[in-house]
Amino acid sequence: MLLMPVKTTSVWKGKTMQFAYFLKQSEVERVHEASLELLENVGLLVRNEVAREIFAKHGCMVDNQTTLVKFPPKVVEECRQSFVPTYTFTARDPQFDRTIPDDRPIVVTGSSAPDIIDPKTGEERRAISDDIANIAYLINELPGFDVFSISTLANDAPKGQFSISRFYPALKNCRKPIRSNTPNMQDLLDVLELGAIIAGSREAYMDRPFINHHYCPVVSPLTMDVESTEAVIYLAERGLPVYGTIVPNAGLTAPLTLMAGLTIGNTEFLALATLLQMIRPGAPMIYAVLSTVADMRNGNYAPGAIETDMLQMAHSQMAQFYNVPSGGYIGLTNAQTNDAQSGYETGMNTTGALLGGTDMFNMGGLLGSLMTFDFAKAVIDNEIAIMLKRMKRGFEFSEENMCLDLISKIGPGGSFIEEMHTLQHMRDTAILPRVASRSMRTTWETRGRLTAQDYAMAEARKILSKPNPVVFDKELDAKIRSRFKGLVAGDARPI
Repeated sequence: MLLMPVKTTSVWKGKTMQFAYFLKQSEVERVHEASLELLENVGLLVRNEVAREIFAKHGCMVDNQTTLVKFPPKVVEECRQSFVPTYTFTARDPQFDRTIPDDRPIVVTGSSAPDIIDPKTGEERRAISDDIANIAYLINELPGFDVFSISTLANDAPKGQFSISRFYPALKNCRKPIRSNTPNMQDLLDVLELGAIIAGSREAYMDRPFINHHYCPVVSPLTMDVESTEAVIYLAERGLPVYGTIVPNAGLTAPLTLMAGLTIGNTEFLALATLLQMIRPGAPMIYAVLSTVADMRNGNYAPGAIETDMLQMAHSQMAQFYNVPSGGYIGLTNAQTNDAQSGYETGMNTTGALLGGTDMFNMGGLLGSLMTFDFAKAVIDNEIAIMLKRMKRGFEFSEENMCLDLISKIGPGGSFIEEMHTLQHMRDTAILPRVASRSMRTTWETRGRLTAQDYAMAEARKILSKPNPVVFDKELDAKIRSRFKGLVAGDARPI
């Protein structure tokens, strides 16, 4: 059967929204039923012993020798009853708190790339903590971004400070919500201690936990790992913000059809969601995915493909069926530079996802299939993010906005450019881009034939040339550095 988008109306808190759907309601229900069948009859390998104990306690069939867990449909459906419809990203500065779906689209940077395009030389190299500080400050100043998911690793991290060398420069230089993960429990405990120092006390941090945790505890196909699952359990038990992303790859870790990729991803989401609700009924979640189709000519990863967008749209439709927020790594690119491929992959995929009802977009700053951060790409993606937010705003229908009196006043053949009404609406009707050029060719040539890459790098340098007003005060910084001896500098610097 060929699936075509179907316009469907959804109601959220009394507001009517239209989304483009690929699946009929009966097909959504069948995906859910198929996921229940897989959970009951095939199950998941659950490598984490504590997770198996939790599943067993709540009625799942657990084989500790094989680590296979099977889920009776009744158990999953009971956990579904405690799903909640919102998720809030809490920030160091409360004015930057964001809740989905109310504040959709929430735009998040891509995360955890090992490499960076050096802003001075243009060459690719390993990222270090100074890069994280600069990126954090840049994201703080780019209005299209809502959440800073720490974009790179820190190759200069001292021994035993892998995660703290990422979270410290991120939190020090950005007031927006910070999101990332940790590779082990000791790193997680260090990061939580850092949060408590910044908040002033452990109690103050628990009141407003401004570090947002994200893991991929389910490894496709149908396997739950040890370390990430341990972290998810620890955070969920304490009521700290955490959610997971599901990442099936059709052709490699899922069968090679879009429907199979959707179904196995939905099954894995339900398994993780069931665990979270068993631990803490009512725990906020995001139905987050990076469902892809492998390039079967060579097995290469293809997050920039249009099928990634189609899968995201379908997963978002499933999220609406479960009444939970949706999102994921959408708007990525396989391109190695800011070329036409980068633009159309990011632009097409994010636009489709927005129209499909996706709430959260991990899209900013990464090139080369999530492997490399580029400052210019982040600035370009900020402009795309602003466009997405403008699309979401839509048409403000009113008699006043149809301007019938003004049209009658000016009449045929007149001009509206000198009217006060035009001046009043210059900044709220249309986006005035800082990267996209709208000059005539002669003007563009006179100005040096600058490309989007040139404009974007100039904007990044302009932002980072100014002192960062949001850094920690000296007393707080001294406390942090006293606790974590030999910590990286964590300072943003001009590029």
